[in-house]
Amino acid sequence: MPEPLLEVKDLKVHFPTEDGLVKAVEGVSLSIAPGETLGVVGESGSGKSVTFQTVMGLTPADQATIEGQVLFRGQDLLTLPADEMRNIRGSRIGMVFQDPMTSLHPYYKVGAQIAEAVRTHQHVSKKEARERAVEMLERVAIPEPARRADHYPHEFSGGMRQRAMIAMALALDPDLLIADEPTTALDVTVQAQILELIARLREEFDTAVVIITHDLGVVAEYCDDIAVMYAGKIVEYGRARDIYYNAHHPYTWGLLGSITRIDEPRGTRLRPIKGLPPSLIRVPEGCAFHPRCPYVMDVCRVDTPALIPADGYHASACHLSLEDKQRIFQELVAGRT
Repeated sequence: MPEPLLEVKDLKVHFPTEDGLVKAVEGVSLSIAPGETLGVVGESGSGKSVTFQTVMGLTPADQATIEGQVLFRGQDLLTLPADEMRNIRGSRIGMVFQDPMTSLHPYYKVGAQIAEAVRTHQHVSKKEARERAVEMLERVAIPEPARRADHYPHEFSGGMRQRAMIAMALALDPDLLIADEPTTALDVTVQAQILELIARLREEFDTAVVIITHDLGVVAEYCDDIAVMYAGKIVEYGRARDIYYNAHHPYTWGLLGSITRIDEPRGTRLRPIKGLPPSLIRVPEGCAFHPRCPYVMDVCRVDTPALIPADGYHASACHLSLEDKQRIFQELVAGRT
């Protein structure tokens, strides 16, 4: 196994509020190797975005209590001074945020914003930075990149704005790209184009990628590993084939079951997970998923299950026996075919 590019160890991020302590991230551990793609999946409020905002140094230290380690090439990012973290952010770790319309400045031309990002981290002339901006717009398949570089964000479609954000994130050839819900609010065909673009650029730039999403169907073809998060914790982790063909956690089963399928008869009802995610101020005792779980046992209400590997890598945090997990999953699969 190659040395991890990024290794998160027992990360905890808590936000004190007037209503109580929000435990947004509660002991998350994961790693990603150079050139690999990790999918981080979960409903809104599961802690996936906060986890990687903290990796990027974007969680304000005066507003949150942060514990654990975030090792990037062996260096703990949580211990770095703000100016050193700024140098890493953008140059070695790039991020594509959820909403490109609010991430791109509306008053500056797109090319100028990409060029500014380049000049912030590299000692190059304005002309060279402009050329790099146009080159990156071309590489993300923006038509007429030299002309489009002089357009404002509102003159781009949603898909083109997302492409521009990817161009900006990759302009400095970072080692790691974090894409937070990169396909949100995009048409289905545009979603596929954006994910294929990220996959292609990963190969071209030899960049590791983290794709954060709420939809397991979106990342099926693009991830090497997948981490499923619920209530601030990872509840299942494994290779993509483990998650899609041998899932072990009831929450993962619910996410898989909620994916729409084109081979089902017209009018087939969607299969949402019953109930709502818990408040991160008042997380249920035991397994946080137990109020929504159709397979809940008495132990689930009092004992928090550990994230235990079943085969040395594929891990799940569930009190069901391995035999029961495999049997139930096969029954669920058989019920949908």
